[in-house]
Amino acid sequence: MRVRRSVFCWSHLALLTAVALALPVAGRAQDSTPKALPILLGAGVVTFLLIFALLSDVYHALALQTIANKTSTENGWLAWIPIANVILMLNIARKPVWWIVLFFVPIANLVIAILVLMGIAEARNKPNWWGILWIVPVVGIVVPGYLAWSD
Repeated sequence: MRVRRSVFCWSHLALLTAVALALPVAGRAQDSTPKALPILLGAGVVTFLLIFALLSDVYHALALQTIANKTSTENGWLAWIPIANVILMLNIARKPVWWIVLFFVPIANLVIAILVLMGIAEARNKPNWWGILWIVPVVGIVVPGYLAWSD
């Protein structure tokens, strides 16, 4: 229940931020000059991207926290902290924590990310190719939810 309330509060905060960003632009939309339209469109796109990024972050954090709870991994709350969630993913996949250093090496981070995501899929008793699907652009939206809330 606490997580749902937190998501509810974050969504309201995002909505209030979007309204606060859009109000000055909406005021300029009343201006009859053609300069107002690009500003209004730009603010709308930025607001949409901010809300989408926030919702995506909340969804992935909830999924990772649920996966941590289902695999009996300690400190599932680390899913909400940006760098610490990588440590949580390494713990779920039963990989060494020092691998976090490899996430900062340009080409190695792709290989390590795939190995860790495959390990997370195996920890949830799913085929390891589900971890590979996590990095596919459109399918990657569904995979964390499937791994978290299936069974």
